[in-house]
Amino acid sequence: MRNLPNVDSAAAVASGHSGRSLPHESASRHVTGQAIYVDDHVAPHNTLQAYVGLSTVAKGSIVDMDLEAVKMAEGVVAVLTLADIPGLVDIGPVFPGDPLMVNSGDQVEFYGQVLFAVAATSYTLARRAARLAKINYRAEQPDVSIEQGWANNSFVRPSHRQHCGDANAAIAAAPLQLSGEMHIGGQEQMYLEGQVSLCVPTEEGGMLVYSSNQNPTETQKLVAEVLNIPMHRVTVDMRRMGGAFGGKETNANQWACIAALLANKTQQAVKMRLARADDFVATGKRHPFISRYSVGFDHKGLLQGLQMELAGNCGMSPDLSDAIVDRAMFHSDNAYFLPSADIVGHRVKTNTVSNTAFRGFGGPQGMVAIENIIDNIARAVGRDPLDVRKDNFYCEGRDQTHYGQKIEQHIIPQLVEQLELSADYRARRIEITAFNKRSPILKKGLALTPVKFGISFTVQHLNQAGALIHIYTDGSIQLNHGGTEMGQGLYTKIAQLVAAELQVDLATIICTSTRTDKVPNTSPTAASSGTDLNGMAAKNAAATLKQRLRCFGAEHFSVNAEDIVFANSQVTIGEQVFSFAQFVQLAYSHRISLSATGYYRTPEIHYDREQGKGRPFFYYANGAAVAEVLIDTLSGEYKLLRADICQDVGDSINPALDIGQIEGAFIQGMGWLTTEELVWGEDGRLQTMNPAGYKIPAVGDTPPIFNVALLADSPNTEATVFHSKAVGEPPLMLGISVWSAIRDAVASIADYRYSPDLNTPATPERVLAACESIKKLNRAEA
Repeated sequence: MRNLPNVDSAAAVASGHSGRSLPHESASRHVTGQAIYVDDHVAPHNTLQAYVGLSTVAKGSIVDMDLEAVKMAEGVVAVLTLADIPGLVDIGPVFPGDPLMVNSGDQVEFYGQVLFAVAATSYTLARRAARLAKINYRAEQPDVSIEQGWANNSFVRPSHRQHCGDANAAIAAAPLQLSGEMHIGGQEQMYLEGQVSLCVPTEEGGMLVYSSNQNPTETQKLVAEVLNIPMHRVTVDMRRMGGAFGGKETNANQWACIAALLANKTQQAVKMRLARADDFVATGKRHPFISRYSVGFDHKGLLQGLQMELAGNCGMSPDLSDAIVDRAMFHSDNAYFLPSADIVGHRVKTNTVSNTAFRGFGGPQGMVAIENIIDNIARAVGRDPLDVRKDNFYCEGRDQTHYGQKIEQHIIPQLVEQLELSADYRARRIEITAFNKRSPILKKGLALTPVKFGISFTVQHLNQAGALIHIYTDGSIQLNHGGTEMGQGLYTKIAQLVAAELQVDLATIICTSTRTDKVPNTSPTAASSGTDLNGMAAKNAAATLKQRLRCFGAEHFSVNAEDIVFANSQVTIGEQVFSFAQFVQLAYSHRISLSATGYYRTPEIHYDREQGKGRPFFYYANGAAVAEVLIDTLSGEYKLLRADICQDVGDSINPALDIGQIEGAFIQGMGWLTTEELVWGEDGRLQTMNPAGYKIPAVGDTPPIFNVALLADSPNTEATVFHSKAVGEPPLMLGISVWSAIRDAVASIADYRYSPDLNTPATPERVLAACESIKKLNRAEA
């Protein structure tokens, strides 16, 4: 069930196409199979297929690497090793530590690390050839778990600290204290389209790169560096991805670089596409975390002091882990005021694939850590967890985060109050408690959890974007910007913004592939900033063109510029009315430029890393969810019965797309916390390497009652594009409500006197263990 806003509201009509529920620009092509992805490009004649040889130990050195059988295999045209790379060999995106390949004599850091690559006349022959290598290793004992790496003081980057007040003293002085530890699992991105790149050699030693990629500029830079050529000789083209979720922000680079090196070596086009099992093994995931905490609070559950250590499993290299663990620390408060806090983040090194960006970028791990604490406090003081949450919300006078940013808008209390009423939380709580008293086996659980998520890249220089708009003499418009389309509807939204600014029909605008030769030096499409940054840049480019046309009209017709009206694909100048196309043609005939660039950088953000203080976020996106579950205490199985969501998206640019993002994010967040379990063997080999062993939510896991509403009348008070708010990442954390509801159901076994330990993902096995533990406590008390 969806609560869709009225798409023909007065506000929507007044702003042109912005604010209307319009279809995704590629929706029909998606469902008919006509959408072109990288693997669907008509490849040049004699395109070669590439594949890679992967390590079969998690830690050790390569004694020798015999590739003769690979070179002699059927169809093989070229073999690439580290020694063949003419330029850069380490493609770490921020810090070094990510070698493109490992050479003989070098150290292997994880099971599945790339050792060499092969190009052959077919995909099958390339894969067969890659398996023929004879590798001898000197194996060592790997650190596979966070506990092992942490105990061995093995880190990819130094630890970081944020603090306010005297947490030690506050905890000691508090009437009540708790301490504990929680393990938070990782998550595989499971994009429908796997990692793939097609590289075509161009004149003067250049390279045209088609890559399924969230960060074309970074790929352009790294391809240029491994080939040892200037960036202007490399063009990256990215029309659409079949999903990414952060897994193609840095991880797409390696496969593009390998394909480019082989294309350069053979002077033939080369395509590199990973099989799903190898994609699982060789690419990074959401960081698993361990949270250790001590907390002091009063008899109502009001927080007094918090000490928390957040240790992220970074895998074998830094990748983006510094920023990811930072964001977990930034969100260790979620929606709650911490009067005294000491938050430490560790970047633990293990001999697993280097973990990377995933929707939420560390924020979800920080949030679930504090929600675990709030639930535990509620059980300790014997109150409904919702009441404890509400008492701890940020409010006037209690409005500064532990990293020094003031909460300007207190939206969460009002939003939660509204959802509490619309979801009938109190009546359902009474009904569920009564049901649990009379049902010895099946138990129901209910939870309402909030989300306060900071919007901006925490690396300051990434908060910028560019756009390019051409108006042609027939009135049609070509739009290009630095954002990438991965199914989220970014192209649709930005076209709507340009249509609204120029007051033209959306059908006259086409958004072309994201290309590094049109808009340079772009930031990745990540951090929920795609529309905020690129939308504002495109709006600014459109505004430049509109003002230029106004000035022309004012001079040509001897009127005031402000008297020229753009509306409904027409330009009105006094008594004269031109179609937009006619007016554009007139401007062109008078030598007026019909092309403009736009640029935007987020204002007001800063962070002093030495002090652990600043304003890292331009604003916060807010939401809340109520989840009701049913568990079987004899098997640990469970089902989500109902979900109610309210999300604040400001003045929505496209309500239908926003609701689709909220629904999908909620289910993905639920999957992370319930069924999606990554398992490594003691030898460092990933055991859950395909959909047969790794369970993402299916349509049957969607609740039969699923209510989603957008918070009404809540425009962004910050100067975002058309007063909208980000919607890509924040709703993922709404899935925490499902995990919290499962804990609530387990707690009912002992009449809510104990808070069950339930690490994530809360698989049926873990739920059953939690049930047995609570039953044991109940029996001991009896």
